[in-house]
Parts: sequence; C-alpha cells; structure tokens
Amino acid sequence: MTGSGGAAVPEPDGKRPGGIARLIGTGIITGAADDDPSAIGTYASAGARFGFAFLWIAPVLLPMMYVVVYLSAKIGRVYGKGLFGAVRDRYPRWLLAVLVAGAFTGNLIEAAANLGGMGAALNLLVPVPIPLIVVGVAVIVVGLQIFGSYDLIRSVFRWLTLALFSYVVAAILARPDWSAVLSSTFMPSMRWDSEFLMMVVACIGTSLSAYVYTWQSNQEVEEQILEGKRHWWQRRGASRAELVRTRREVIVGMLFSNLILYFIILSTGATLHASGQHEIGSAAQAAAALEPLAGPWAKVLFAAGVVGVGFLAVPVMTTGAAYDLVQGIGGKGSLHHRLSEAKLFYGVIVLATMIAVALNFLGFNPMRALVWSGIVQGFSVPPLLLVMMLMTNDRVMMQGRRNGVLTNVLGWGTTAATFAATACLVGAWAR
Repeated sequence: MTGSGGAAVPEPDGKRPGGIARLIGTGIITGAADDDPSAIGTYASAGARFGFAFLWIAPVLLPMMYVVVYLSAKIGRVYGKGLFGAVRDRYPRWLLAVLVAGAFTGNLIEAAANLGGMGAALNLLVPVPIPLIVVGVAVIVVGLQIFGSYDLIRSVFRWLTLALFSYVVAAILARPDWSAVLSSTFMPSMRWDSEFLMMVVACIGTSLSAYVYTWQSNQEVEEQILEGKRHWWQRRGASRAELVRTRREVIVGMLFSNLILYFIILSTGATLHASGQHEIGSAAQAAAALEPLAGPWAKVLFAAGVVGVGFLAVPVMTTGAAYDLVQGIGGKGSLHHRLSEAKLFYGVIVLATMIAVALNFLGFNPMRALVWSGIVQGFSVPPLLLVMMLMTNDRVMMQGRRNGVLTNVLGWGTTAATFAATACLVGAWAR
C-alpha cells in the first residue's frame, strides 16, 4: 500500500501480497527484465546465425542465471542494503569505484541500445520516425519512475512480463522440426572460433547482466521497506523461511526468463537461419523477416515483445544506474521516496535516461549495439560475481546465513565459467 506522492505505508498485517501476485514477485520481474531488448537482439542473432546449434545455451545458462540472481537477492534480504551499498561497507573505495563505474556504464549502454531496439520495433507497427519514438518512450518511462508509486511500478511491471509469451507463440507458428530441436538442446555443439565465442560471451553477458544483480538486491530492500522496515537495523538478518521464499521467487523468475530465451533462439533458428538469413541488421528486420516464413502474426508478436519488455527493462536499467551511483557515494535513494526526499536519486535516473536517448542520435545500428552491449556486460560479470560470492560467504554480513554447499558449487562454478568464457574470447581475438 502506498500513500500520496509514492510514500510507502506498511501493509496492515506487515505481510507481502499472496496468491498470483505472490508468485509473480520480484523474481519474475527480474527474469522478464533479463529478457530485455538487448537480450532479445542477442538471442535472435544467435538463432539466425547458428540455428538450432545454439539451443544448448539455454539449459547451460539456467543454473548460472539462478545462482547469480539468488546471491544478489540474498545480499539485499539478509544484509538489508543494495549490492553497492554492501560493497561500500565491506571493500576498499578503489574496488567500489571500479565496480560502480563498470556497472553504471553497462547500464547506460544497455538502456540506450534498448531504447533504439524499441524504437525500431515500434516503427514497424506505427509509421512514426524512430527518434521521436525513442524520446516519447523515454518521457513515459521517466514519468512512471518519478511520479508513480513503488506499488504502481511493481504492478505495471508484472503485467508487462506477459509480453514475453509472444515468443513462445512465434516459435510455434514457425513449425520447427521438434526432433532436431530436442537433439540440439541436449547434445551441445561447440566451436572455438571468435564469431561463435563472441556470441557465447554475449549470451552470458546479457543473461547475467550487472543491472540484474543491482535491481534484484535493491528490490529485496524495497520489499522490506514496503513491509515497514524503513531503517537498516530493522532489515538486518533473514529467517530461513524468508530465504526459502526468496529462492522460490528467483527459481520461478529464472525459469521464465530461460524459457523465453530458448524460444527466441528457436523461432529465429527455425525461420531466419533455415532460410539463409544469418545476419540481422535491426529489430525491425528480424520481425519483418518472420512474416513470410511464419505468417504475419509472428512479425507482430516479435515486435510487440520487444516493445513490451522494453517498457519494463529500460526503467530497471536507469533506476539500477541510480542505485549504483548513489549507493557508491554513500547516499540514499529509493523508489519509496518522494522526489523532494531523494533529489540525487531521481536526478541520476533523469540524467541516465537523457544520456541513453542521446546515444541513439549517434547513428549506431540498434541490433548490433544490442549484441555488443551483451559482450560488454559479459566482461563485467566475472569480477562482480566474485565479490558477491565473497560477501555471501562472509560470516559477519550473512549472520549465520552463509551459502550452502550447492549454492557455493553453482556460484564458484559460474564464476569460473564466466572468467573462462571471456578469456577464451580474448584468446580468439588475439589469434
């Protein structure tokens, strides 16, 4: 429940919502935001370029996606601060500065690329110049963040997640060879050339993007504020039941996200790759190319998915940038605060959005920028994940809720895999 101007009023019973709203919690919003237009562009490019041979990436990424989001959620739930607020408390300022700079820059690049991707997709459905669409979308997004309450934002985001089901329908309309689909999914094929490895790193980067960590950890804090825990000392610590609930939310969200990425690769692999169209120049081209191959509705569904999830993902990124910067310098800011209470926080949101819009007037190719933003994120993942693993195994920070054996195996394995993937790509570039 919220009061006027976005200020939070604790729920009467101090509990969070139940039923469907409980299931579609912060985890599934994060999962949907993880399948942002950048991810859609990356997965669509992978499907077009490599076809079904890239489907194996989905089951491989699933445990990695789960563990990184769970770790970030755990930091927010147990330590009671967002990711960079926790890093500031526990690590040297130089390390904090490096991590904040990387995450903040990644958020801006990805937000810019996503605005461009949304503009190209909307232009396919509405004959309005792309620059005007980008500016219009940015104004709507900033208005929701500044003038909408946290409760309203969360409710809107939940409904926007449904847009991603369009890719499941688009894949079915493509009528793929299901036996070939299954064999490619569970019998991985790997190539060691730079082109293939770039796509692997891009998929890892866009699936495990830094904005996902910062958003999830801060949403755990926002949810606790919604429960009435407005002071840090009230949010310290978490019961086993709370962590089980958080784990369940994350699993649901990441299963949803992983299912969508699978069907995006499947739909473009069954259509574009099969027809010899291995290069995608824009979101509009990807959507338009589906029409003669899978029918007019496939084109509309593909474009609608980009637009719908873009309205979810762009504010996640710009708000994430504000969380990163404000927490990095020791300030405070929350979507529960009024504009007058958190001028710096909302000012960074506006500034980040303006920079993202401005980058779209530099003439870059939207789809290519989406893939490269995933690669940039891929290089920022390993060091940040290493720090998260150290924090969630810190006895003082976790207050008896350190990682179990399975979480540590998945976490350290994912850390090693992301370092290895980027090292292989650097090696391939050097050859």
